[in-house]
Amino acid sequence: MKPILLTLIASVFTQSAIAADAPAKPVKVFILAGQSNMQGQGMVSSLAEMKVEKPGTLASMLKDPSKAPLLKTWVNAKGEWAEGRDDVWVWDVNEFGNRHGRLEFGYGWNPGSRMWFGPEMQFGHLVGDQFDNQVLIIKTAWGGRDLYKDFRPPGSGGTVGPFYTEMIGTVKKVLGDLKGQFPSYAGQGYELAGFVWWHGWNDFCSPDKGTPEYEKNLTNLINDVRRELNVPKLPVVIGEFTGPWGADCKEAAALTIRKAQQTVAEKPEFAGTVKFVVTHGFVRTEEQSPTGEGYHEFKNGETYFLLGDAFGKAIKTLLPK
Repeated sequence: MKPILLTLIASVFTQSAIAADAPAKPVKVFILAGQSNMQGQGMVSSLAEMKVEKPGTLASMLKDPSKAPLLKTWVNAKGEWAEGRDDVWVWDVNEFGNRHGRLEFGYGWNPGSRMWFGPEMQFGHLVGDQFDNQVLIIKTAWGGRDLYKDFRPPGSGGTVGPFYTEMIGTVKKVLGDLKGQFPSYAGQGYELAGFVWWHGWNDFCSPDKGTPEYEKNLTNLINDVRRELNVPKLPVVIGEFTGPWGADCKEAAALTIRKAQQTVAEKPEFAGTVKFVVTHGFVRTEEQSPTGEGYHEFKNGETYFLLGDAFGKAIKTLLPK
C-alpha cells in the first residue's frame, strides 16, 4: 500500500477517534421565574373537564387552519401530540409540587397533569433547536408572590424574600445533582445561559408599596441573581405584566408596573444583556378563551404559546454569537 494512502487512512481513524473522545458540550441552563402565570395556566384541552372543547385551547387551535401551523413542532406525523423531546429537560417547582423530566405537557400549575402548560413549552422548543447541547429549563414559580416582599432581593435592603432564597437555592440544588435528577446527563458540565422573569400581579395589587418600588426591586433582582450565580452578564428577558386587559389597560398601577419593567431593561448598565418583551397583544378575550380567569390570561392556550415563543426569540437575541 502506498505511503500516502496509509497516511490518509491513519488521518481518518485519528479524526474519528478524536471526535468519539471529544467531550459533550455543556448543558445550556435557562431559569424561568415568576408567579402563577409563569407556572403555566395554558389549557391543552377542555374536553375532559368541561365536556366540550372551548375556544382558546390548543386542541381548538389545531382545528383552525390559520393557527394549526403554529403548533407544527408539537405534533407528530399523525397530527397527534408529540411525546416530547429528550434533548430538553425541565425541572419545575411551585406550591403544588415539583416535577422533572423531558420537555412535554404537564409542567403547568398542576404538576403532572397533561392538561396544562406554560411558556416553557415553546421556549424549550426554540432554545432546543438553537443548540446542539442538551438544554435544561429550571422553572421556579409560586402563585400570589410579590417582588416587594416574597421575592425581595438582597440589594433592596430589609428582609430577603423567602422565595428569592428558594429560587436561588433550587437552581443550585438542581445544578449540584444533575446526574441524580437526569440520569442521561454525561458529566459534561453546564453553562447558565439565560433568565426569564414574568411577573407583576401582586405588586400591582399593592399600589402603596409594591408598585412604586417595582423598578428598584427588579433592578436589584437582576443584579443579585447574576451575582449569586456568578454570571455577571447573564442574559435576562423581562416579560411584560399582562393581566386581563391586554392592550386596553387603563389601570394606573398596572401601567406603572409595565413602565417600570421597560425602564429597567433600558438602563445603560443592562445594554445588550436585558430585553423587555411586550406581551399585552397576546391576551385574548374571555369569549375567545376556556375560562373567565382574567388574571391568568383566561387560561388561553394560544396566549401561552405566543408568550413562550416571544420569550424564546428574545433570549436568542441576547445569546453570544
